Amino acid sequence: MSVLVNVILAVQILAALGMIGLILVQHGKGADMGAAFGSGSSGSLFGASGSANFLSRTTAVLAAVFFITTLALAYFGNSRPASSGSVLETPAAVIPASGSAADAVPVAPVAPASGAAQIPSK
Repeated sequence: MSVLVNVILAVQILAALGMIGLILVQHGKGADMGAAFGSGSSGSLFGASGSANFLSRTTAVLAAVFFITTLALAYFGNSRPASSGSVLETPAAVIPASGSAADAVPVAPVAPASGAAQIPSK
């Protein structure tokens, strides 16, 4: 399962980096006006409006891939095994009590520290 999560995470990172690159390459809506008057993009590889369609479609596909991988990682991150092994779910260990007095440990009273203030008795 860990290998599958690592593959999905790698795909998500690649999709995110691809989206960042494609969004930075795209022109804004104001840049289309310059193309109408013969500015540089009409002679581009995809034609006057072909690059915008190609880049926007590729960005949409990468956004869908990113969304699907995010949902898959959330699903795998939330799924728990049948036995979680939690300390709170296991029954408490029973310690057998010994009945003999020899096993009992006496508790000695604690003497006050040497620097502690002592109250004189009257």
